[in-house]
Amino acid sequence: MIGMAKGGRSRVDLAAAHRVADAYNWTQLIYNHFTCRVPNEPEHFLVKPNDLMFKEVTASNLQKVNLDGHLVNGSSEINPSGFAIHTAILKSRSDVNSVLHIHTDNGIALSAHKNGLRFMSQASMRFYGSISYHDYHGVAELDESESIARDIGQSKVMIMRNHGLLVVGRSITEAMSRLNYLMSAINSQLKIEATGIENILMPTPDVCERAAKQWNVLEDEGKLKEWPAMLRWMDSLDNSYRY
Repeated sequence: MIGMAKGGRSRVDLAAAHRVADAYNWTQLIYNHFTCRVPNEPEHFLVKPNDLMFKEVTASNLQKVNLDGHLVNGSSEINPSGFAIHTAILKSRSDVNSVLHIHTDNGIALSAHKNGLRFMSQASMRFYGSISYHDYHGVAELDESESIARDIGQSKVMIMRNHGLLVVGRSITEAMSRLNYLMSAINSQLKIEATGIENILMPTPDVCERAAKQWNVLEDEGKLKEWPAMLRWMDSLDNSYRY
């Protein structure tokens, strides 16, 4: 059994999520942010030091911050835009324990797509009826927090127009699973549209709704089991994230 840092499962899973994102090339230098609430401390969350790249994140160097923006444990500055976005969600959604925000090239391309995410793949069906959009207002600041919270509503995913992607979950593992499928759905859509074909086969709304309900059952019953495989993958590359 591979050990883990003092601080427990949440720190290890959040550090691993950063490494998975790096392996998938979902990162942008030191930018983008993944957070999770501290178990049994709903007013506190974990976030990486602002100046670290995702591949440098470990369980022990994650910082503990309160929802007012004060460091409880750590010494690095907090990215103000990241703080504005993540606290907006964590304060407004008691059901959410993890928030993932990225700016990938394809995610940004989709965010500028007038029609947004189109339900043309099985991966996209996971978000049917549970995706929202937030218009671009410039680099995020605290005065945008209220509109961010309002726009996400009860959605699983929010496309931040001309900016990037935001995914939430009841746990880090659920949020990472959703992000993986969202990226798959986006990549497939952009490839299909890039062919220039006009007659794209689109499932009916009834089929989309049925598939979304099936995805919800899988999530609610804990039947999505990919996270242990992702941890094994990260361990095979570099298990330093655990410490």
